[in-house]
Amino acid sequence: MRDRYNDGMTVRRRVLGDDHVDRADASKTDFDGPFQTLITEGAWGTVWASDGISDRERSMLTLALLAALGNFEEIPMHVRATAHTGASKQDVLEAFQHVAIYAGVPRANHALKLAKQTYDEMEQD
Repeated sequence: MRDRYNDGMTVRRRVLGDDHVDRADASKTDFDGPFQTLITEGAWGTVWASDGISDRERSMLTLALLAALGNFEEIPMHVRATAHTGASKQDVLEAFQHVAIYAGVPRANHALKLAKQTYDEMEQD
């Protein structure tokens, strides 16, 4: 049987980077610990750990879904992750263009604005 938590932490670190995961781990409390375990096992240890599609493709899908559903607070984190997943700026633009057509221009426009800000920050670091 797979250890989804450890698999999830490995994938999470590969995609988000050690600094991000270390900060998240350091701020974990008894209150949100079970939630952190849930997303580590479910999102990172199951979905992101699958070899069915590439990290690049998964990154593009994740960004498109976040934008389409209006979950904008997660977009900067996943834009930063593109540095590890292989998704290019063009890939992100293509994903948000799909969002514009299939989920609405305002959501895609806001996601694009967040991506531009995040890429600017990444270039300054």
